[in-house]
Amino acid sequence: MVSAPAAEPKSAASARAGSNGDYRFASLGDRFIALALDTALLFGLFAIVDAWAFMRWGAVEGAELQLTTAALLMAITLNTTILFLYGWLFEAGCGATLGKALVGIRVVGSDGRGIFSSCAVRNALRVVDGIGFYFVGALVAGCSGIRQRIGDVFAQTAVVEESYGLGIRAMALIVLMATLAGAGYAVPRICSVDRSVHSRHLNQVVVRVGKTGNSAYFRVARYSVDVQASAVPQ
Repeated sequence: MVSAPAAEPKSAASARAGSNGDYRFASLGDRFIALALDTALLFGLFAIVDAWAFMRWGAVEGAELQLTTAALLMAITLNTTILFLYGWLFEAGCGATLGKALVGIRVVGSDGRGIFSSCAVRNALRVVDGIGFYFVGALVAGCSGIRQRIGDVFAQTAVVEESYGLGIRAMALIVLMATLAGAGYAVPRICSVDRSVHSRHLNQVVVRVGKTGNSAYFRVARYSVDVQASAVPQ
């Protein structure tokens, strides 16, 4: 449980409601919006590193992209690292990710543990809270009196309302838009250059994406999904 200590640091003073010293805890709606904004930014970063990993350890044959085990493992490793570092460093260093800053919420911790270690635990446990598109985290937070998800319970943290200035919110929005624009610029250029590295290990093709005629397909091992394009009458 996270409660407001008798003497709070000044950085948390603006998160208190009224004169009773209690935090005004962020609503699940605000946290969901912040998550959606952070996901949009991370999508841009993931697109860049995934394109690089797929083109470096995968292969392109005609209109088919072939993804090897090495390509998928590298993409998953890079995505996981970026996701953890983004949440950990921004929450520990600034109190909020860019999405949280735009919404007006922040992460606070108890006095029993340093904020860097608390935020590390909080973000490491996203792997549990994120099950079912954050269904588990939302369910646990909805049943908590102070809206703690599993990561918050173990890290002794909570998400509270915060007032950010217009300058901070504008900067967060600029970084978000710049990241998406950068991904839109970089990904086609990464994919246009053949940097394939054929590793001796983990080089089995496990995913195939391509098109034949008017249909596109996505194949994983023995399973296949085909999408047929229909002609639109003029």
